[in-house]
Formats: sequence, C-alpha cells, structure tokens
Amino acid sequence: MSSDMQYEDSVSIMVLENIKNKLLHAFRTSSEPQNPAETVTHSVGKSLQVNEELRRAKIDGAITWLRTELLEMRSQDRQLAQTLLGLNKEIQRLRRESGSLLLEEDTENL
Repeated sequence: MSSDMQYEDSVSIMVLENIKNKLLHAFRTSSEPQNPAETVTHSVGKSLQVNEELRRAKIDGAITWLRTELLEMRSQDRQLAQTLLGLNKEIQRLRRESGSLLLEEDTENL
C-alpha cells in the first residue's frame, strides 16, 4: 500500500470519526423539558442544531476531500516535472550528439 493511499485512508477514518462524534453529540438527549411549549421549542432548537451539525460535517468532509485531491495533484505535478526534466535532458543529449555528428561529417567532406 502506498503512502498516499495510507494517508487517504487515515484522513478518511478521521473524517468519519469526526462525523460520527458530531452526530452522536447532536442526537444526545439532554434533560427533557416538562411542559408542551418547552417541548416544541426544544424540538425546534434541537432540529436546528442537528441540521447545523450535519451541514458542518458535510463542509468538513468536502474540505477533506479537496485537501486529498490537492495532495494528489501535487504528487502528479512532481511526477510530471520529473518526466519533463528527464525529457529535456534527453533532448539536450541528442542535440549534442547530432551536433557532433554534423561536425564530423563536415570535416570528412573537406
């Protein structure tokens, strides 16, 4: 398993744990209100809190996904840069070789 895959796995595990903890926290029951008006208010407040927690969990997940994608892009950039540098070296070597061959042909023709 590559280090990138291990990193992605550990990030995914952390994100899932974070979401799980937020959901557990959101659904934890606090002391129940006694009268019906308090129950409705408490229920609406709890619903808003749950929605907020879910929204934050989604945002956290999206940010984590973006970080993972950016890390992958950075890795691909480095690989591409290495490939391009290698190609440039090879082109320069071939130019030197062809230049020296042209010089040899010119001296032979004289």
